[in-house]
Amino acid sequence: MTYPIPVIDLEAATSPTAPPALLDTIRNATEDVGIIQVVNHGVPQPLIDEFNQRIARLLGLPRPQKAELASPTGHPYRGWRQWPDDFGRLELERFNVGQFDNAAAARAAGLPEEYLGLYDHDNVWPADDPRLRDVTYDYINATTALAGRVLGLYARVQGQPEDTFGLGSLPYVTFTVNDYPTWTYDGSASEGGAGDDGASDEDKLLLLEHADGSAVTILGQTGDYEGLQIQLPDGDWQPVPIVPGALPVFSGSLLTNWTNGRLRPARHRVVAGGTVTRRSVATFVYPALDTVVEPLPPFVEPGEESDYEPVSIWDSVKDRVENYLKVFGRPDQVSAWREGTTYVADLADNSAGR
Repeated sequence: MTYPIPVIDLEAATSPTAPPALLDTIRNATEDVGIIQVVNHGVPQPLIDEFNQRIARLLGLPRPQKAELASPTGHPYRGWRQWPDDFGRLELERFNVGQFDNAAAARAAGLPEEYLGLYDHDNVWPADDPRLRDVTYDYINATTALAGRVLGLYARVQGQPEDTFGLGSLPYVTFTVNDYPTWTYDGSASEGGAGDDGASDEDKLLLLEHADGSAVTILGQTGDYEGLQIQLPDGDWQPVPIVPGALPVFSGSLLTNWTNGRLRPARHRVVAGGTVTRRSVATFVYPALDTVVEPLPPFVEPGEESDYEPVSIWDSVKDRVENYLKVFGRPDQVSAWREGTTYVADLADNSAGR
């Protein structure tokens, strides 16, 4: 099975005179696979280009210099880090940015006191490129605004008011840049593999299958291969085309909860390939921290009991680091976090990062 992921002109789709066929296309895509791509989306291309140029410079630095940008307190969602597979071979490099640089900045933005602990660990910025911070926050703000427009469109195609999926006055946002290396290893991802030529996509997974916990995720992707794959209704996997100027939009599990399962969460994964590093830039957009997301009346039949439980945004994110480390943390990483020290994962001698 193949599925034509629609490329949507957002200005045309949000117009009062949007063609019904266009709105039907969007509705079908969000109900079937949970992804569209948008062009004419309002995020300035010069901003996208400058951000990509500056983050490419940072992630292209020698590894010892990048290690200086790891979180000094071992926070897995701040600054630079690298992640090897079970054999020590690089699967991805990541640069994470918190929504606010620190608790003081969050307080100044109006975040209530009870939530400030999320920002006790500072963002990490390169001293030799002070403009990167401003460009990054401009990018985050522009893509967060885009998320709000898309959610309004999704409500419209469901015949609901455009503020149905409200994010509140201060949405919660996380931001991640991933660099995926080329497939440079002999054999499959299993130790002692029989060689790269016959390796399946499952042998070359760099990011495991998952759906985002956000309402929507705005993604940028660059590279020379379609390593990002979306799961289709029949369970097959399909590459997401790299369309110049387009930004993929993934539906997250919160949108599925709001709609009582009508809008599908986009299950996706990343496989290795290509001749140059693949980069993705993800803005994960959630409603405000004091929001409780639960199935909305328009999507629940009278007398129907929903299978979807209410989700408190605060409850789902307050222990995010601890929950992540319980599942994915390696002993030395967990120790670094407990001790409040820098963690940089070791790579094997045959890793692409060595």
